[in-house]
Amino acid sequence: MKGPYEELVERIRGEMQDLERIVQRASQSWSHVTETPGEQAYLDSVALNLHSFYSGLERLFELIIRHVDRNLPTGEVWHRDLLLEMANDLTEIRPAVISQASVLMLDEFRRFRHLVRHVYAMNLLPEKMAGLMTDLNKLWPKVCAELLAFSDFLEAIPMDEEKDLP
Repeated sequence: MKGPYEELVERIRGEMQDLERIVQRASQSWSHVTETPGEQAYLDSVALNLHSFYSGLERLFELIIRHVDRNLPTGEVWHRDLLLEMANDLTEIRPAVISQASVLMLDEFRRFRHLVRHVYAMNLLPEKMAGLMTDLNKLWPKVCAELLAFSDFLEAIPMDEEKDLP
């Protein structure tokens, strides 16, 4: 028998595969940046992949909020609020999706994505991306494990409990 969140779990796991490829592409481009400083095309590629990394995670967070919490944040700072909500343990609904430590690191990626969207690529600083790339290599395995644990939680919910959820 299928659980109430089977489609959501499949989507989370599928997106995680895409995110893994994004992380690999960012790392490959970053290695070119460090080998050939001043090569703008590789720097642009890193920026785009860092943007895509956070956007992909945020898409997953939105899906979780829509299908489990059923209370999507609104307002001017909804992107920040969505991220913060992922670390909340909602006792009657779900455990925290990710840790507070992950939220703190991901908030830097959220801010960088905002920067990528609002400035010319030629104004992006390699020094800022260097810190994000270092964090990415530490953060992704941790967030990946947290998302898999959350998927396992969703899979364990029996079909008849769906009606009891908000």
